[in-house]
Amino acid sequence: MGVAIRAASEADRDLVVRLLDEAFQDDPVSRWVFPGTEYRRATHHRLMAAFTDIVLAEGRIDLTEDGSACALWLPTPAGEHDPDDGPVQLRNAVDPDNERVELIGRLTAGIHPGDRAHEYLWMIGVAPGRQGEGLGSALIGAVLDRCDSDGVPAYLEASSDRSRKLYERLGFELLGSPLTLPDGPQMFPMWREPR
Repeated sequence: MGVAIRAASEADRDLVVRLLDEAFQDDPVSRWVFPGTEYRRATHHRLMAAFTDIVLAEGRIDLTEDGSACALWLPTPAGEHDPDDGPVQLRNAVDPDNERVELIGRLTAGIHPGDRAHEYLWMIGVAPGRQGEGLGSALIGAVLDRCDSDGVPAYLEASSDRSRKLYERLGFELLGSPLTLPDGPQMFPMWREPR
């Protein structure tokens, strides 16, 4: 199946935010950060908007031409990644009363490898009605092909067993131990060497 993929622009921002919001409503980590269905429906989109804005400014968002799937990538240089006030700023922008918005940022930053430059797959979202059609694999595969030709590794944190298995099929391996969120699900840091 050929999947037409293009780089998203600022004009696609609202589409990407809606897509990510829908795709992650039932995700275990999103459910942990925003407990309760009504609360999540009312607030979750603000976190997806913040992520979208960061990646539009600093990375690349790949979008299927029909708008049914997107992948957010950040090129990450080697070196120490100083803990800054990013998680605090994110919490203040998204939901100041929700300490989990800040905590998830601090915890994932704490396990993020810093010794080698890599492509960081921050998120990938597929519309709920289109999951299982290979759209996610197509989006990831295009970047992994570039990583392979450039000799650049890739990194991500899988937020469920289902996504972890998809990433393993694409050549990612568990990096260290899973991150267990306090009273919550596990996240799986995964690394892929270029081929």
